[in-house]
Amino acid sequence: MLKIEHLTKKYDQYKAVDDLSLEIEDGHIYGFIGHNGAGKTTTLKSVVGILPFDEGDIYINGKSIKSDPLGCKQIMAYIPDNPDLYEYLSGVQYLNFVADVYGVSKEERQQRIKKYGDMLELTSDLAQPISAYSHGMKQKLAVISAFIHQPKLIIMDEPFVGLDPKASHLLKGLMREFCDQGGAIFFSTHVLEVAEKLCDRIAIIKQGKLVISGRTEDVTHNESLEDVFLELESDNA
Repeated sequence: MLKIEHLTKKYDQYKAVDDLSLEIEDGHIYGFIGHNGAGKTTTLKSVVGILPFDEGDIYINGKSIKSDPLGCKQIMAYIPDNPDLYEYLSGVQYLNFVADVYGVSKEERQQRIKKYGDMLELTSDLAQPISAYSHGMKQKLAVISAFIHQPKLIIMDEPFVGLDPKASHLLKGLMREFCDQGGAIFFSTHVLEVAEKLCDRIAIIKQGKLVISGRTEDVTHNESLEDVFLELESDNA
C-alpha cells in the first residue's frame, strides 16, 4: 500500500530524512517512533505530497507521489498533529466540503457522518461552528473527515494528542477496524505503550535515519517498546 524508496529530504545541507526506505502492506497498522526532530513529520508530509523531497520516491498503491500526486491523494487521507480546519464552517459543513472534494454521494456521506459522528460522540456538536470546538473536538472532526471517503491509506501525525481516554480508545478501535477491512495506517506517536499494543509493525527513526523496523514482537524481543526505544536513543554508535 505504501512504499518509500530511499527518501532523502534536505534543508540546506541538513538531512532531515536520510535515505529512508520502508514498506507498509494492506491490513497493517504501522507505528513510526522517534524523538522530536528525528524526521517523523517530514517523512509523513513527504508521503502525502505536502513537502517536496530531494531524492528517492514514494508509491501509494503503486502510484508515485511525484508523477501522479492527484491519483495518490484520491486514495489517501492525512490527519496532521494540529488540524488546521476552516473555523468559519460548522462541523457538518466541513464534512460535506470534504465529501464534495472526494465525490462521495449524498446517501453515503450521510451514513458515514452519522456512523462516525455517533461513534466519536460528536454528532450533537456538528451544527456548531468549528471555531467553538476544543482541540479534542477538532481532532475528532479531522478523524471523521479522513474516514468519510473510505481511503485505502491513512497517514496520522500524533493522532492521540488532545483526545481524552475514551476518545483515544474509540480511535484505536476505528484504526483496527479499518485495517482489518484491508486498509493501511502509518502514524507517528510518542505514546509508546499505545504503539506497542496497537501496531502490527514498528519503525524507529533517529536523526533522519531508520534504525530498526519490523513486526512489533521482533522489534521488542520480549522487552517493552519503551526500553528498546531508550536503548536506541542512548546508543551513540
